[in-house]
Amino acid sequence: MERAMTTAQKLDRITQTAAFIGFSGLVIMALLITYDGAARYLWLPRISGFSDYGEVVFPLVIASCFPAGLLRQTNVTVRVFGTFGGPRVHAALEALGAVVTLVFFALLTWQFIRLTGQFEHGGRTTRTIGLALAPWWYVTTAVMAVCVPVQAYVALEWIRATLRCGELPALATLRDDEDVMSDLEAK
Repeated sequence: MERAMTTAQKLDRITQTAAFIGFSGLVIMALLITYDGAARYLWLPRISGFSDYGEVVFPLVIASCFPAGLLRQTNVTVRVFGTFGGPRVHAALEALGAVVTLVFFALLTWQFIRLTGQFEHGGRTTRTIGLALAPWWYVTTAVMAVCVPVQAYVALEWIRATLRCGELPALATLRDDEDVMSDLEAK
């Protein structure tokens, strides 16, 4: 009998898929950059307005990786104090870090919304081929907006863990540093 997936595992599957799609876009751009660079020296036709494509694709590629990183909590973290203080202190510090990160991403998303609105109202386009920026930035902003509920989930789980005397939330198992997590569970 199959075990039911936790909410963290379901969210992880969705965010990892988005990151994979974004990474695939990055690979395609890398191949196109390689072709364009080689074409310059081999007297082959170059990609017209190639920098314009990068201007709209790279922000989307980068943004697509943020939700997975936030859910897996792979951002820069110093966990020294949490390991000295035991599970409850660890959970409280993780909750504090998650709330600060939530506030940061909420403000960042707000700025993306403002920037996208400026692109729309100004009719901003790319320099060479005149590709409208606003539609691409709507998608990028939507991806960034997904970061807010994902990080809210992370913060809520760590707050719950703090209230449950430091019991690690299910999303802690998504981290790559399982050795650190097992050390905390042993205390």
